[in-house]
Amino acid sequence: MAGERNVFILGGSADIGRSLAERYLAAGCRVTVTYRRREAVADLARYPLLHSIACDVSDSASIAAAAAQFEAQGRPWDDFLSCVGTMEPIGPFFGTSPDAWQRSIHVNALGQLHALHALYPHRRPGRMAGAMFLAGGGTNNPFRNYSAYAASKIMLIKMAELLDDECPDLNVFVLGPGFVRTKIHDETLRSGEKAGGNLAKTRAFLTTQGTSHDDIFQCVEWCFVQGRDVVGGRNLSVVHDPWRNGGAALATALRNDRDLYKLRRRQDLSGDAVATRSNS
Repeated sequence: MAGERNVFILGGSADIGRSLAERYLAAGCRVTVTYRRREAVADLARYPLLHSIACDVSDSASIAAAAAQFEAQGRPWDDFLSCVGTMEPIGPFFGTSPDAWQRSIHVNALGQLHALHALYPHRRPGRMAGAMFLAGGGTNNPFRNYSAYAASKIMLIKMAELLDDECPDLNVFVLGPGFVRTKIHDETLRSGEKAGGNLAKTRAFLTTQGTSHDDIFQCVEWCFVQGRDVVGGRNLSVVHDPWRNGGAALATALRNDRDLYKLRRRQDLSGDAVATRSNS
């Protein structure tokens, strides 16, 4: 895993991103993390293999500057991990500021894709690059009052499939970590009744351990090791998918079904579907 491996973590100064950075550094990898506040990465200076770069994914100029600074290091990346996200604005769609809703889509999807686009030319040549995005609630069922968050994550899931189709040198996938104890849940607590039923659910979760950061790290590594033929373009779950203990059965199932864990319409019911539609 280590050697000359270079890992780039977008949003690596806190929570899941920071825990992944620390684990890759412990494994001997070179790690670049982005931050918005310098003080958030001050204590990471103790790691000689760490480099930190300021980057605000809501600002295209900041993304361009971060990509240029990374290029100047002269060490192309092997794996890109995006750990940026916000659940706000929280509340019914028609009771939410459209500007705030649009900003959330930008942070949760567009800005992250922009960052990968800017960094793509600076990947290590001659090998398969890896790229991971984090998903969350609402990608497989309704997530009431969290429409901006859910819609942006669905965009990332579809984009992973599109990039997998377009880029044979990129193993790109989306990973749902489940409930993780991070500061993002403070947004739900602050929103109060606007969160609807998720307020009580979040309060109950915060009394439990949730998904461990070790599990997230190990699942990310399982995906990178399995490669594009198995996980490319997929939406996987740390909590619900049987990747542990080698995950041989899961790898076989994914290899045999190119539509598994992707956004798909269910098949028509049995019968003459064309005739049924023409008579409707």
